[in-house]
Amino acid sequence: MTKQWKLKEIVLLSILGVVFAVIYLLAFGIGQGLVGALTPFGIGPLGYEFIYGIWFIVSIIAAYIIRKPGAAFISELIAGVVQVLIGSPAGPQLIISAAVQGLGAESAFAVTKWQDYRKRVLILAAVLTAIISFAWHFYSSGFFAYEAWLVGVMLITRIISSILIMALLGKWISDQLAKTGVLRGYALGKEHQQNRDQDAA
Repeated sequence: MTKQWKLKEIVLLSILGVVFAVIYLLAFGIGQGLVGALTPFGIGPLGYEFIYGIWFIVSIIAAYIIRKPGAAFISELIAGVVQVLIGSPAGPQLIISAAVQGLGAESAFAVTKWQDYRKRVLILAAVLTAIISFAWHFYSSGFFAYEAWLVGVMLITRIISSILIMALLGKWISDQLAKTGVLRGYALGKEHQQNRDQDAA
């Protein structure tokens, strides 16, 4: 697999980053609603964790479709920058968080030298992203001020959310797009075509 980027891959990466920047902002509102609902029970911080995987999903979709070094990191970074530009309440610090999340996802693919995009690697990317991003937020967002049990539950919830939303949902969305034929010029689309040809043989 060539590691040289094609123009159409760069364009798709940019489109994904922008589209998911908007989705991420919408998810922020949902997260706030969950925090508000859980705060009376003393577990408000868990609100965001239930859906945290959504803020990682573009990295999996981009990497799984394009399969080039940097796809996970750059797509997440683009989404972070666009969110700031269109007025995210999180402010410029969001760009650092996006970079951390992108690095978390990218690290899983780096382990396989960007050659393996099976489900287990996508799940590994989800777990690493959840853990690395949580470590960053532990200090940047002041998680250390919470009780130990709550921090533990938050981490476990983020990992589960990341696996379900980032890895499994991200893979499903990508596979559904590939089945339509719109990705036939990309690595995932070619893989699907090869599988169809083998089934037909």
